[in-house]
Amino acid sequence: MTRFALKLEYDGTHFVGWQRQANGPSIQQCLEQAAAPLNNQTEPTIAAAGRTDAGVHATGQVALLLLPDANPARLTARTIRDALNYHLQPHPIVVLEAALITDPDWHPRFSAIARHYRYIILNRPARPALEATRVWHVKTPLDATLMHQAAQSLLGKHDFTSFRATACQANSPLRTLDRFTITREDNHIIATISARSFLHHQVRNMIGTLKLIGDHSLPADSLPKILAQKSRAAAGPTAPPTGLFLSAIDFRADPFAS
Repeated sequence: MTRFALKLEYDGTHFVGWQRQANGPSIQQCLEQAAAPLNNQTEPTIAAAGRTDAGVHATGQVALLLLPDANPARLTARTIRDALNYHLQPHPIVVLEAALITDPDWHPRFSAIARHYRYIILNRPARPALEATRVWHVKTPLDATLMHQAAQSLLGKHDFTSFRATACQANSPLRTLDRFTITREDNHIIATISARSFLHHQVRNMIGTLKLIGDHSLPADSLPKILAQKSRAAAGPTAPPTGLFLSAIDFRADPFAS
């Protein structure tokens, strides 16, 4: 098997998420269909570092493409990138980079050492005209500084039961957050969150709760108490997927390093 790492950018608005599902088109389905011409018209299985939900975007998703008996001299990384991008048209999915992987044990999900997400809130009275599917529009004024200060209590290792979806299938609710910053740039509030792994809806549930702190619906010191309750009912609503981006995946050795 010849292995290629793919770095992907996509707009998740009209997809059911990364994973193939029966109820609509997925990122995985479109990629596998685009790869079929490279694999004797057979769709290969493509695995990703993170299974983004419906409506969630990516600027740095990483996936693994396996091509049986491919000739790397003919199917170079550049050829793979350009061929996939040609066959992905007109879908809003782009292969930014491709790289030949020689380590037979490398896998984008299990080899990843960190995942980075961005969440963008448009905080102004007027609705978005150009960013409607790429931000969470919140009309009420939000205190980004207060939100950032509150978010720092989530750093480190915690039981995040209060911030995971009720349908989450992870074996343990324990996760370690390495970074959680919230800044304001004009009308945009931008959250950057990093960890080795996340629970289902964890980022969106944390953002939904921090929004309540930002508009003073919840006290600024609420998060430790919410964590301690270990109940999804204790936290705020799930923020919409529109503002969420999987921005980068870290590995011990960057597969795309030249």
